[in-house]
Amino acid sequence: MNPALALAGLVKERQPDSEILFVGAHRGIERELIESAGWPFRAVEVSNFHRSVQPKEIRHNLVSLRNFLRSPGEARALLREFPAELVVGTGGYASYPMIQAASRLGIPTAIHESNAIPGLTTRLLENHAGLIMVGFEECRKNYKHPEKVLVTGTPVRGDFFRLTRRQAREKLGVNDGRPLIVSFFGSLGAAGMNREMARFLALEAANGAPFHHVHSAGAIGCRHMAEYLRDAGVDLSRTPELEVREYIRNMAELMRAADLVICRAGASTISELTVLGVPAIMIPSPNVTHNHQESNARVLADAGGALMLLEKDTGGQVLYDAACAILQDEGRRREMGAAMASLGTIDAAERILDAVLALTRKKK
Repeated sequence: MNPALALAGLVKERQPDSEILFVGAHRGIERELIESAGWPFRAVEVSNFHRSVQPKEIRHNLVSLRNFLRSPGEARALLREFPAELVVGTGGYASYPMIQAASRLGIPTAIHESNAIPGLTTRLLENHAGLIMVGFEECRKNYKHPEKVLVTGTPVRGDFFRLTRRQAREKLGVNDGRPLIVSFFGSLGAAGMNREMARFLALEAANGAPFHHVHSAGAIGCRHMAEYLRDAGVDLSRTPELEVREYIRNMAELMRAADLVICRAGASTISELTVLGVPAIMIPSPNVTHNHQESNARVLADAGGALMLLEKDTGGQVLYDAACAILQDEGRRREMGAAMASLGTIDAAERILDAVLALTRKKK
């Protein structure tokens, strides 16, 4: 949702009289995010497909097929109510019927794909969309029509730039000279990685807390984190430099202040790391479609900005040793930060807006 929200905000800033409508799935998280940001929202009936032959999954896929066939009609009806001059998709399933319907009605269309490997929706729409916008040049080779591809980067929320690195560290109280590690594996957490991070925290505690460390265990993972910490033999009440939270609500401040981030390789996280130039150890989720997180992480690792470790090869000791090797080598850390920053696009939202407005001018 970050590219969509960033684009909408910039459109309103430049052209206050513009009318913007967000379209998403009935049961998706996007409704809550969009309406809480103050934007109008409409829904179309779309759902995903599951890769399983279990009876309940077959039933789910039959419903999804029905929705797939019905949703373009809903999209056309919506476009009759809201006669858009431009339709932009940013990756969700609802992008499919909207882009397809707009294309058939002669309305300019564009897609922004945040991941290195295009998702199913983007692949289905490649022939319909007038423009495909991506995060990195390396993404171009993954498309049948590379001439349609424009590298714009992926927008990052403005609050990531409100503080300087020094201001963020002072606000967080981590300005005693010790590096800051921030780690997270999604809003729900990942049981296996949380268990390994408990061992990581135990190693930090046993070595006198050489780093400040904030770990987000996630909404589900946090329920078991106390048990993992107990099994690892660590009492965080004795080491205030080490902190476990359910969810990081001040992510912009923490990532701005961080010396190293340990995380998955989702598209939003990658865009934040690159614009801030923060070195990372990335453990891609093995449970995502087309293994796209590994492709995301590999772009950063190949450039020198990140160290990629596969989850099956990653334990608490391996992670701790890798973090120490980076944080205790100032030259390496500086080089990784510079490599990460070389991939970032601070003005991604402006590039996206300029590109889609060019489509409307071409139509006129």
